[in-house]
Amino acid sequence: MALRRAATGRQEPGRYTHKPKNKHYDPLMGMASVHTVIDDHSRVAYAEIHDDETARTATAVLVRAVEWFNARGVTVERVLSDNGGAYRSHLWRDTCAELGIRHKRTRPYRPQTNGKIERFLRTLADGWAYARCYTSEAERRGELDDWLHYYNHHRPHTACGNLPPFSRLINVSGQYS
Repeated sequence: MALRRAATGRQEPGRYTHKPKNKHYDPLMGMASVHTVIDDHSRVAYAEIHDDETARTATAVLVRAVEWFNARGVTVERVLSDNGGAYRSHLWRDTCAELGIRHKRTRPYRPQTNGKIERFLRTLADGWAYARCYTSEAERRGELDDWLHYYNHHRPHTACGNLPPFSRLINVSGQYS
């Protein structure tokens, strides 16, 4: 399992106020952080959008992700994260310990160490974040769950033999692929 957060969107509202709103700049779109968790074996993805990248937010996402994966028969044993401040915090360390998860960080300045999540983030950007013109940040955020369902249940994945990631989970009662 890998964990990573990615900034999506444009600059925060209020920044670069000297620039007029036009087809390339819309101050209403705002800035968002997508906190993402991917199962290393199946490539099943879980993601949430938040306005920050704090340790409190990251640990809350981890707790909900572990519950989400457990409900689908996946036991989280390890988590690989980048070296962001949230993942170096005492709160993150303590939360991992409480959940019985071993935490490992990637080597600094080596994003290829976390290549699976990096590739997923590119797919996420191409397939959801920038796939179409959204009229608002709320509209874009509202589309994430549908896109994740498509990615997990219907989109062919080359690492899964051109089957969707959910097909690699075994004994998933009440679920479909």
